[in-house]
Amino acid sequence: MAAGDDQILRSLGMAHLGNPSAMLGKKGGKFVGEFRDFALRGNMIDMAVGIIIGAAFGRVVSSFVSDILMPPIGLISGRHANFSNKFLNLSGHYYATLAEAKAAGAATINYGLFFNAVFDFLLVALAVFLLIRQINRLTRQSETPAPTTKECPFCFAAVPVQATRCGHCTSMLKTG
Repeated sequence: MAAGDDQILRSLGMAHLGNPSAMLGKKGGKFVGEFRDFALRGNMIDMAVGIIIGAAFGRVVSSFVSDILMPPIGLISGRHANFSNKFLNLSGHYYATLAEAKAAGAATINYGLFFNAVFDFLLVALAVFLLIRQINRLTRQSETPAPTTKECPFCFAAVPVQATRCGHCTSMLKTG
């Protein structure tokens, strides 16, 4: 039986799957060519850039939350606490820090890390909201409404766009 001549694949309408040359096609392959066209499509590259910038932005926000925002909140709470070190120990042994508990392999519920992740999310959501709000504000300002009047070339009076005759001097107007 020749490659690509599989009766089972043919009956399923997938005979091309048994033939590598049919799948690859000419000049690097149909499959490879389609994949290249897909991967190099403009919106795909824009999405990749957005993901990379989003990841970097996420790290900045995480640092802002853990290094700048959380210490004052811990100070205000009266415990001078660092929320990232808050945890519930489920093992029954005492551990002073989360790092000690993790090193010992103790089961812990790390609610401080969860709070930091929630604050990260809320700050990212707020930043994205403010960014999109500004973008929408700028795009609304740049859109100019369609004119509702035009100027009569004879008497220079304002007349409606759809008018065929000037209401002031009765001159015939060009439409369009």
